Amino acid sequence: MSELLICTDLDRTLIPNGHQLESRDARDLFWRLARRPEVTLAYVSGRDRRLLQSAIDEFSLPVPDFAIGDVGTTIYRIDDGEWHAWEAWAKEIAADWGGNSREMLAEMLVDIPDIEPQESEKQNTYKLSYYAPADLDGESLAERIGERLAEAGVRSSVIWSIDEMRDVGLVDVLPAGATKVHAIRFLQAHLHASPSRTVFAGDSGNDLPVLTSGLQAIVVANARDEIKQAAIHATAERGAGDCLYVARGGFLGMNGNYAAGILEGVVHFIPEARSWLEIE
Repeated sequence: MSELLICTDLDRTLIPNGHQLESRDARDLFWRLARRPEVTLAYVSGRDRRLLQSAIDEFSLPVPDFAIGDVGTTIYRIDDGEWHAWEAWAKEIAADWGGNSREMLAEMLVDIPDIEPQESEKQNTYKLSYYAPADLDGESLAERIGERLAEAGVRSSVIWSIDEMRDVGLVDVLPAGATKVHAIRFLQAHLHASPSRTVFAGDSGNDLPVLTSGLQAIVVANARDEIKQAAIHATAERGAGDCLYVARGGFLGMNGNYAAGILEGVVHFIPEARSWLEIE
């Protein structure tokens, strides 16, 4: 059994690659948390395996025990530096596309305006990704794509988010069961991790399904206000407001951005973790 499962998005959640400042000691303290024997660490990202490994190296991040990549369509188990694809997860999500390949789905969407396919390395067997103008009504676009695929018998999840650094919209078409939240629940079940000992942290639109799922979830302080408000509103509507924590800074003198926000939220849900971080 996993005593404490910590799942976190990478870009602009753990990785300080947004416009806001990172607290100086935040990542060192995150390392201290990740080294605890009680902790199982999972990264949950839109990045593929190559980019996940690149981020770990570039930002000197702890190597996780698990990595959920490609917006939930892949899961890797990491043992002694070796990455092993979790084939059981691929089988779990395959049925949703009804035997259609990614290329076949792309053909169904060829006449949808305002979307442009992302680079080939950002696609995989169960992930079809597009760019779109950042100022579009992304939710309406995602709904239109989902309806088009449903007409063809495809069970999909269409995720809209914005790359703030590049000011571009991102559209990810996934099997219905392949969202980040489904992947986390799959991992949670495999590890027999208690809901009260599982925490997720995120910052963007493609994290909203997890942030509003009823899992214990943290929105880091540097997240856009519309993401914070959407998460607060959705969890309140479901009566799950106690499962959401929005970091605001002040914990151990830090600003609540990026890793500081993750730590602040972990301590909110797991109070004994404070002593782990305060030990000199």
